[in-house]
Amino acid sequence: MADENNTIDTQEAAATPEEQVSTKATAETTNPQDFLDNFDWNKYEEGIEKVDETKLTEFENLVAKNFVDTAHEEVVMGKVVNITDREAIIDINAKSEGVISLNEFRYNPDLKVGDEVEVLIDIREDKSGQLVLSHRKARTIKAWDRVNDAHDKEEVVQGFVKCRTKGGMIVDVFGIEAFLPGSQIDVKPIRDYDQYVGKNMEFKVVKINHEFKNVVVSHKALIEADIEEQKKEIIGQLEKGQVLEGVVKNITSYGVFIDLGGVDGLVHITDLSWSRINHPSEIVELDQKLNVVILDFDDNKSRIQLGLKQLEKHPWEALGVALEVGSKVKGKVVVIADYGAFVEVAEGVEGLVHVSEMSWSTHLRSAQDFVNVGDEVEAQVLTLDREERKMSLGIKQLTPDPWTDITSKYPVGSRHKGIVRNFTNFGVFLELEEGIDGLIYISDLSWTKKIKHPSEFVTVGDTLEVEVLELDVNGRKLSLGHKQTTENPWDKYETEFAEGSVHEAKITDIVDKGATITFNEDIVAFIPSRHLEKEDGSKLNKGEEASFKIIEFNKDFKRVVASHTAMFKEQEAKNLKDTKKRLDSQAEESKTTLGDANAQLQALKDKMESKE
Repeated sequence: MADENNTIDTQEAAATPEEQVSTKATAETTNPQDFLDNFDWNKYEEGIEKVDETKLTEFENLVAKNFVDTAHEEVVMGKVVNITDREAIIDINAKSEGVISLNEFRYNPDLKVGDEVEVLIDIREDKSGQLVLSHRKARTIKAWDRVNDAHDKEEVVQGFVKCRTKGGMIVDVFGIEAFLPGSQIDVKPIRDYDQYVGKNMEFKVVKINHEFKNVVVSHKALIEADIEEQKKEIIGQLEKGQVLEGVVKNITSYGVFIDLGGVDGLVHITDLSWSRINHPSEIVELDQKLNVVILDFDDNKSRIQLGLKQLEKHPWEALGVALEVGSKVKGKVVVIADYGAFVEVAEGVEGLVHVSEMSWSTHLRSAQDFVNVGDEVEAQVLTLDREERKMSLGIKQLTPDPWTDITSKYPVGSRHKGIVRNFTNFGVFLELEEGIDGLIYISDLSWTKKIKHPSEFVTVGDTLEVEVLELDVNGRKLSLGHKQTTENPWDKYETEFAEGSVHEAKITDIVDKGATITFNEDIVAFIPSRHLEKEDGSKLNKGEEASFKIIEFNKDFKRVVASHTAMFKEQEAKNLKDTKKRLDSQAEESKTTLGDANAQLQALKDKMESKE
């Protein structure tokens, strides 16, 4: 360096001052770096060598224009001047060249000498005096500027789909990782995200969160504009009854969404097939192309109702003329309700079998007790209305009606066994066989027991022996009796407990207006209060044993009335009668004696008078 300074000094001494200034100006103009390298700043600072202020100002402007100010953090362009195994040497027109790790250029494996790259001065000088630059930070800063600018101007940007993530994809846009939601990939739902990984695509920046440095992009937004134009054109041509080709876009439990070329329409599940289906996937599948007919749409045609089954002839119209009331049909149970089952006798043609038409039994039960969904059944057509497209069927009609020969099977007086199916307040319903039911009135359950409700005597499912009491063929009614199958004990009691008979018993209970005594398990007699009086004037109490006389016996109403008082009252009456009789006899005797005396006196008187 000293030799260079000596050389410069020698040259400057040999030249005139004007030549020196001219030479320096030429150097400044030609190569500012050479001027800086050869200028003796010490002499300049000591005032030994002066420079024209005009030239100095011109030089400072030239330096500011050509050299980078490393005191401020800003993104500048640099040129790759050398590449080592680990670093790239970058010239940014500063006092020294900068270095950048090759790791920051992994996205650009084709980096070579001479390429211009964006850099940010990370460290002004390291220990060796070199500038430490950052290409990654420069890209990030510039990327945010570009992203914001693209967002503000609604420009289309290029991006590289890096990988999948929850709910969408990660896209590299200008070096920034942006989020591409799954709903923004395409106008139709995407099921395979992996097909987009590793692809370069165009996007539109739709949202930026500056606080969290989040960017959201959309590919769907780019194609929606084109679709909107197509949509307007398609909507303008829509008419009811028009048949269009579409693609199955989405399948839900209630219907299928069809893409008509930018316009979506819905085929409700009931408009997919004339037959009943449980889910639309039984008829169509995703991405399937099919023809549909426009059924209806709203005023702005934003909600379009489509139909698929309407392209086929209604099954009722194709129903054979041979089918009529009384015809036998076979079909499959497709729906079950409490009131009956729907049987599909032909594709799209159903008939209802009411639960009352499933069995001759009069006990209406749920249809599920007879059939299940999917069962193949045979039935008879009961009613048929082709205009209303309604049909009623019957299953029981294929078996003989049990009431046909009811008089021979269940004549009056015959005895049978049946199962208790139900009971009401007034009686019990007994099933003798399928379709043959009879009623046992509560009064015909027992000869002796006073039953307030049938549940006190029987339970559902019990088997009872009965006797047919009445038969109404036209009304399909049977009157049955259970007690008639046993001997009526009251026939025997009528003699045993006849009026006037006397029995020994205890007072069982004191009740209102009297008391009760129990003679046996069937007979409980009632004693009115006035018949509880004993001979000494007191009354019988509960548990007291005494003699009782039956004063009333009614077999029909099972009523027995007894009296203890009658026991001694009758004796008193007898004694009174005997006394009266004896007194009357005595009086008669006295009357006779007195009459004889009178007669004798009269005879004596007459004799005396005669003598006179």
